Amino acid sequence: MSETGLYCYAITRGLDPAALEGSAGIAGAPLRLVEHGGLEAVVSEVDLAEFGEEGLRRNLEDLGWLESVATTHDAVARLASEQVPTAPLRLATVFLGADSVRARLGEWHDAASRALDRIEGRGEWSVKAYVDVDAQETPAAEQEPAEEMGAGRAYLLKRRAATQRREASAQAGAELAEEIHAALAGGTVLSRRLAPQDRRLTGHTGEMVLNGTYLVDASGVAAFKDLVARLASEHPRVRLEVGGPWPPYTFASLDPQ
Repeated sequence: MSETGLYCYAITRGLDPAALEGSAGIAGAPLRLVEHGGLEAVVSEVDLAEFGEEGLRRNLEDLGWLESVATTHDAVARLASEQVPTAPLRLATVFLGADSVRARLGEWHDAASRALDRIEGRGEWSVKAYVDVDAQETPAAEQEPAEEMGAGRAYLLKRRAATQRREASAQAGAELAEEIHAALAGGTVLSRRLAPQDRRLTGHTGEMVLNGTYLVDASGVAAFKDLVARLASEHPRVRLEVGGPWPPYTFASLDPQ
């Protein structure tokens, strides 16, 4: 018989166990709560041959396995966060049993309580800004008729103009991103700029110049969306993409180390 452990998805406070009924975690295992000190850990059983130290070392190199686990992890965190304040944990946080979970809840108690206080009644929203790096006016040097210069000079001028165009676009994009982020941050509780995502990996069009995340009061969501719409209308060169609410990974996640 395989040895099992407990996969821990998130820490919550005040979650009714009935809210987990009918929902499953990794490999379809039932979800349950382990409670200690007024906090609950949302857990499910996993096979330690797969989620133990050796198994994880092997499986974390398998992108298909990783995607499946990450998707389930996020779904469980989202389920809990729709009910009560929830601090999602790092992917593949695994314990040997309920006593180990309780011991760690004791160690995390103060930090987790502060995190849950911080995000209670609030949601995490994302705003991504994209610009078309090719939508720049052609510099005058590039517009000079090729027949009035030698082929070599024309080629060098074209290369220089392309470089200038990229640099101007990058600078303009950075300035716009800073302006938009400052406006959004001013209307939210907390904010953070994350690294832009590579379009070769995500498939999005345009260059991402802002990857921002914002903690928004539930009562302020409509105003936040209105602000995003206003900023989009004020900056037609920029395409703004708003998403959420998400489980508060940015503002309430705990490092299990």
